[in-house]
Amino acid sequence: MSLLDRLHARLERQPPTRHWRVGFSGGLDSTVLLHLFARLRERGLLVELQAIHVHHGLQAVADTWVSHCAQVCQALAVPLDILHVRTDQAASLERAAREARYAAFARVLPAKGCLVLGQHRDDQLETLLHRLVRGTGVKGLAGMPDARPLAAGRLWRPLLDEPRAALLAYARNEKLDWIEDPSNADIQLDRNYLRHEVLPRLRTRWPGVDQVMARSARHLAEADELLGELASLDLLRAWRGEQPFAWVPLPSLALAPLQTLSEARQRNALRAWLERLTRQPDSAHWAGWQALREGGEASDPCWRLEGGSVRRGAGRIWWVPDAWQAEPLPAALNGQETTLELGGNGRLIFVGRPAESGWRIGYRQGGERLRIPGRGARDLKRLLNEQAVPPFLRGRLPLLWRGDELLAVANLHGLDGLPGGGRLEWQPADGMGGFELG
Repeated sequence: MSLLDRLHARLERQPPTRHWRVGFSGGLDSTVLLHLFARLRERGLLVELQAIHVHHGLQAVADTWVSHCAQVCQALAVPLDILHVRTDQAASLERAAREARYAAFARVLPAKGCLVLGQHRDDQLETLLHRLVRGTGVKGLAGMPDARPLAAGRLWRPLLDEPRAALLAYARNEKLDWIEDPSNADIQLDRNYLRHEVLPRLRTRWPGVDQVMARSARHLAEADELLGELASLDLLRAWRGEQPFAWVPLPSLALAPLQTLSEARQRNALRAWLERLTRQPDSAHWAGWQALREGGEASDPCWRLEGGSVRRGAGRIWWVPDAWQAEPLPAALNGQETTLELGGNGRLIFVGRPAESGWRIGYRQGGERLRIPGRGARDLKRLLNEQAVPPFLRGRLPLLWRGDELLAVANLHGLDGLPGGGRLEWQPADGMGGFELG
């Protein structure tokens, strides 16, 4: 069976979509992939086909690559979309470029569309070796998945079971032209070192190593799927039950169910929970979880991770993004407001009556006292302790003042009443892109 027929058979097992996008760098792999998909279109199997070229600007010849890709697409009658991205200078330029590329793909992929990429079996082997020497876990050693969600659509790697030799033979037989990226010869880059120095020696010593490693990756992918199912069961227990402070729009889990699990199951469950929130912690970072788990809430333990931190409070652990670390700014009131935007800290609603002139919104500094009907003036710190307000939340609770008199604390039962009736309601910003109400 030819490469085109094998791809045809795989395509028929994929979910139907109208919008097909091919990631097209101009190199061998993506050139073969685009040519194959153009042939599938000739067979009437595709409705809408478009190529996407991501211009990183990292090489002096990058502009000539754009011209080459445009010529190829014109010859195949395939529309080309060129995306310019900026790659932040980072410790790993390879990783930064990859993240910028996938972010660009996600931005332009239509809903229910499918992005296809040209990675092949040799790329999978390089990925496995690269992750192995970096000490990755089961998920990493499962290699690249052949398909996964991407934005509102999905990503598919239809050539992942094909060796590079098959792609090269197809390209030569079809007399295709492609770009040779000069950086691919630089063995100072880890993946190139594995490609040029390590894999050839492994194949010489063990001729069947490609198939063996691919089989191992499939076994590990199955093990990872089972670990994911176990994590879902464990997380379900931590999600169930009454959730205090349900109006706080931050992901949280009950701590007690997690503490009953073994260390390994705790880490497995937390990896699944953190997957969409931050980069996975490495081995050294798990000491932060142990400190948070074993510390008392009064000590306000904090497990610092990329983009935010895990905090503890009200019997739960919470993901607190970096946006919540910034100190909110006070706000003056002109009077008659019924809502007030707090600039990064959500909005206030004056329920039952409008605001009065002379009122202002501030935040806790320490030493505040609030007069409670029937109880007299009480320290705000003690009142917050009585309601078990998580420490990370206390500095963001809007406080309503009139001069030096504290009038109300938003959202806390018995403390949120407005003078003359009504109450002060706070709808916090989630810190991750807007409001999450309800």
